[in-house]
Parts: sequence; structure tokens; C-alpha cells
Amino acid sequence: MIDNTAIVDKNAKVHSSVKIGPYSVIGPNVEISENVIIHSHVNISGYTKIGKGNIIYPFASIGNDPQDLKYKGEKTSLEVGHNNKFREYVTVNPGTVGGGGLTRIGNNCLFMISSHVAHDCNVGNNVIIANNVPLGGHVTLEDNVVIGGNSAVQQFTRIGKMAMIGGMTGVLHDVIPYGLSTGNRNSLQGLNLIGLRRAKFENKDILGLSEAYKEIFATKNITENISKLNGSFQENPLVKEVIEFIMKDKKRSISTPFS
Repeated sequence: MIDNTAIVDKNAKVHSSVKIGPYSVIGPNVEISENVIIHSHVNISGYTKIGKGNIIYPFASIGNDPQDLKYKGEKTSLEVGHNNKFREYVTVNPGTVGGGGLTRIGNNCLFMISSHVAHDCNVGNNVIIANNVPLGGHVTLEDNVVIGGNSAVQQFTRIGKMAMIGGMTGVLHDVIPYGLSTGNRNSLQGLNLIGLRRAKFENKDILGLSEAYKEIFATKNITENISKLNGSFQENPLVKEVIEFIMKDKKRSISTPFS
């Protein structure tokens, strides 16, 4: 059902099951899959693909030009997975040529009011971004990340799987998987133990990660600390994920208890 006040370009590919509310505008290069609900006053433009079952609330802007002065109208894209919710005033921008040309959002995410996903971001599955949180360009959020309200994430930052960012945190450093990071300029405050238990990880693996955390961040020389970890830590799947995250090529420093 498409409201008669909505403007849907004749070249847009919109599944017959999609509902589009009053005064929404859908551009010519947009593709929208089954069972998407688009409320009133939504703008969807650019080379944007939206998967199944998404809900987009009033005054959201999805796929409009990147907020990058180097952008000169090149053909770049935005891909949105399935069953996400974009609340009021959310903005999501496509990629830029310099960043690979693609912004990607996974499945089952919640973007609360006035949050922003900038160009070339890569957002995983089951991510929750609270009110008034901007992601700078080229940010990577792995699966099950939670970011508290009024936080801000600097461009090129990575936040690892199931990490939690406390409200009103300025995220300038990469956050390890399962980490808990807060502060005016983010520092590591420990592990997201509640999230780990809710995800039903084995207690022995959680305890092993807790012990490895102490060793990894025992001093400011993280690389040396990792090299000293014994074999039992290396076999722990949670510890292995954290070490792999830390050792990857990166633009930002790792958030530590010393940050």
C-alpha cells in the first residue's frame, strides 16, 4: 500500500508488499524488498538497497549524499540488510570512492532517534545505537555492539563484537571485542560480562578471558604482554578473538585502561 501523497519514482524497484506512508519520497535508484514499512515523511534516495522487514520511521533520511567535501556525485551505494529499525530523524549515508564506495548495515539492528551512520561505515548484526549517536566515516561495528546515548564515534574507529560503550562517551580508540568502554574520551573499563553471560558463553571461557584481560593490559606494552600469554589462554576462543582484533591493521589506537 502506497499513500497517494507519497512520491515513488517510476524507476524505483519496490516490492508490492511494501507500505509507504504520506509524503515520503523514494528515488529512482532505490530497491526495497518485501514487507518493509516506511512511515510518513521519509526520504530514501541514492543507489540504496533495503532488505526485508525493515521499519523506517518519520523524518528519516536514508541514502542521501555523503557529508564529505571530497564527494562530487560519484555513483556509490548503501546496502541495508533485514529487520532493522530506523527511528525518527535517523540519517544514513552511502559510501565514497575513497572508502570503497559502500556503506553496509547488517540485520536486526536498532538505530534510535537522531543517530547517524556516515559514509563507508560497516555495521554488523544485532547492533543497538541509542539516541543522538553519530558514527563518523569508515567506522566498523562488529556484531552485537551496544552504544549508549549521546556518544560519538570518531572516523576509522573499530568496535569489536559484543562491546558496550557507555552513554556520553567520545570514542577515539578502537574497543576490543567484549570490552566495556566509557569516559569523556574513551578508556577501557573491563569486560561486558553481563553480555557474555546472556549470550551463554561457557563459564570457563569467560573466566579465561577475564584472566587474559588482566595479562594483556598489565602494562602499556600490549604487544609484549600478548607475546607472554601462555598456551591455555591461546586456546580460549574469546581470547583469540580479542588478540586477533588487537593485532589487525588499524587506523586508531586500542582503547586501554590507561587511555
